Parts: sequence; C-alpha cells; structure tokens
Amino acid sequence: MSRIALAAALLAATTALGFAAEPAMTADTAKGKVYTDAKGMTLYTFDKDDAGKSNCYDNCAKNWPPFMAAPDAKAEGKWTVVTRTDGSKMWALDGKPLYTFVKDAKAGDVTGDGVNSVWHLAKAN
Repeated sequence: MSRIALAAALLAATTALGFAAEPAMTADTAKGKVYTDAKGMTLYTFDKDDAGKSNCYDNCAKNWPPFMAAPDAKAEGKWTVVTRTDGSKMWALDGKPLYTFVKDAKAGDVTGDGVNSVWHLAKAN
C-alpha cells in the first residue's frame, strides 16, 4: 500500500512542476485590472509591433523597457515568447510584446496608457 501512496505522491509532484506560473501578475488600477511585472509595474502593448515581433528598440526601449523573459522561457497558453533582434527574449500576451513605462513611478501607476495613441494597458480579464 505504501508503494501506491508513494507513486501517487511522486505523480502529483511531477504533474505540478509541469505547469508554469504565469509570467505576469494582475493588479487593480484606476483604469481597471491590468497585468504587471513582479514588482507590480503596469505592462503595456505597442500598436506598432507586429504579431510576435517587437518594433521597440533604442530610445523606444529606454522609455518602454521590454518585459524580459528568461532565455529558456517557454510559451504556454496566452503567454508567448518573442525573440528580440539581439537574441534576448521577452514576454508577449496573445502575441503582443509587453513593456513597462519609465514614467510609471510606483506599482499601480498607469501613466503610459494612451501615450501617442499607440501605447495601451495590457488589460487582464
């Protein structure tokens, strides 16, 4: 009987490890529920990106830092991984690359929403 219990415990443990946590968190803001990075900083999408491809580099990326992913990050569900031109990886939501905004001073700030009519909150449902 103990072998069965041990096998069941091992199966449960390995199954749990197979499911990765979402790379982003959610937070309630003045503009509704949004996705954030681990520090609670709001994530944004950029209208000038192509599906699965970032077009935000140089000065753009200084003002809108990409939401970076580990080199071995794997897509799962609505979370996808985009490879930048330098080979680094960033997270995307439904194929839309995600960024933070340098002018958001603290967790929950949403000052980047609507900037130049091309930056938008990554809304959480």
